[in-house]
Amino acid sequence: MWAAIWIAWTTVFAVAETIALANKRDEDTLSENVRRLFRTRTSKAGRAVFAASWIGFSGWFALHILTETM
Repeated sequence: MWAAIWIAWTTVFAVAETIALANKRDEDTLSENVRRLFRTRTSKAGRAVFAASWIGFSGWFALHILTETM
């Protein structure tokens, strides 16, 4: 059942992102919303927080997948 839920979630995201990319409106893609959330265009602190968060998450996720640990 969980596999089906993850597949559905991924499909919904892919459809939403595809629509957002196709309509070419501002502030509707995931990337645009992440930039706005972290204020990466106007805030050095926002850029730093995003970078630290992304690097931290990526490192944790890689270790989590490769070592099969929490």
